[in-house]
Amino acid sequence: MLQRVLMAVGRVLLAVLFAAGAAQKLAAPELVQDLLAGRGWPVWLVWPAAAFNAAGALALVAGWRLAPVALSLAVYCMVTSLFHFVPGDGWQMSIFVKNWAVAGGLLVLAGAAWEPRE
Repeated sequence: MLQRVLMAVGRVLLAVLFAAGAAQKLAAPELVQDLLAGRGWPVWLVWPAAAFNAAGALALVAGWRLAPVALSLAVYCMVTSLFHFVPGDGWQMSIFVKNWAVAGGLLVLAGAAWEPRE
């Protein structure tokens, strides 16, 4: 019982992060577009990123296909961390490290949710 409650609370807390990311991208897309452009990526990627964040948040809350969703969100965190790798800027580096920590939590969630195949 306790494990189910902890997993549900953990999923919701992770989902809040991705829901907030979707809301931020929709409310102020230019912030993310600047990051994308600064790295030479197409600025239109802000829209699929917002959709992915929102869908990931909903899937985490619902527990839908939890292992593959958590794994894909972990990879997303790893990739997006690169936008914040600015060694001279402590704030950006804290976001970089946070993304890797969230990715680690998502990998643990994916591992806990993975159904072994027999």
